[in-house]
Amino acid sequence: MQIRKNTDSSSCAACHGKFMRLRNFLFPAPPRRIPRHRALGLTLRTAHLMTFGALLGGHFFDVDPARLMPFLVATIASGGALLALELTSTCAWLFMGKGLVVLAKLLILLMVPFFWEHRIFLLLLTVAVASVGSHMPSRFRHRCFFPALQQFCPPSQELSSERSSS
Repeated sequence: MQIRKNTDSSSCAACHGKFMRLRNFLFPAPPRRIPRHRALGLTLRTAHLMTFGALLGGHFFDVDPARLMPFLVATIASGGALLALELTSTCAWLFMGKGLVVLAKLLILLMVPFFWEHRIFLLLLTVAVASVGSHMPSRFRHRCFFPALQQFCPPSQELSSERSSS
């Protein structure tokens, strides 16, 4: 049995075209503008903080798990909606400081079912990571940590205003 190498340039070009369309869809340049992005983000973030706070308090005070289930669902839904909102603009967001912080929080939260007896510590650690991520300097929060994706990361308005004021 002999394996033939495909030398048909039209199929190679078609593959390249599909790859480019996918890349442009996931990493548009410039990033898509989402109408009312700030208001949506603020609303979703507020709901997320409220429901996660209730969930954390419920675990801390050993509330019946059935009573916590609506808060768990609402926390997952609001967090998923926040993630979708950011990824709709550009998937390069995942590789920026703020996206990497979200991925770190998700990793910590995924450990909860496996280390159930340490869930309060893991939930508090998630709050600490979120707090540090929210308040770290914008040069880290908005920095793209993968140089190959730098061209797809949106320029930060905070960074440009800091530069113009100095």
